[in-house]
Amino acid sequence: MISLRPVRASDAPGIAAIYDHYVATTTITFDEVPRPVADWEARIAKAVNAGLPFLVAVDGESVLGYALVSPWSDKSAFRFTVEHSIYLAPAAAGQGLGSLLLGALLDASTAAGLRQMVAVITDEGTEASLALHRRFGFTDAGALARVGFKFDRWVGVRFFQRELGEGTAPVV
Repeated sequence: MISLRPVRASDAPGIAAIYDHYVATTTITFDEVPRPVADWEARIAKAVNAGLPFLVAVDGESVLGYALVSPWSDKSAFRFTVEHSIYLAPAAAGQGLGSLLLGALLDASTAAGLRQMVAVITDEGTEASLALHRRFGFTDAGALARVGFKFDRWVGVRFFQRELGEGTAPVV
């Protein structure tokens, strides 16, 4: 049975496997080198210690997807704004997990007192992600053409934004 829960350090290998698939096969992320499990362990610890939402969709102990927020920028004026990421195991795509994760992440981020959420979505093969974000009230906030170079081609990004409320909790 699939459930959502806060991330645990023990989820790092499953998260790394999901992310590495997208690094190796898509332009959905601009990373070109897989991240070691130790990097994910550190990222999990940082999010947990900062009180930032980081959720996983699991079937038993198997990680099927994850969603997290991180600071939008290290510039202090952006301290109330987060960027989010959602990734699903390829076999879990198309089953509504993205909607479950995004809805729960929005709720958790609002409850944490965050104010704005930004999504940066590549302009190649991301129609489902664009539709998902629009369904959840994200608005198109602009685009940058041909800013990333991966797999011998130029790729752009689109920015989406959603207000979470009157939150005043800074992202640390």
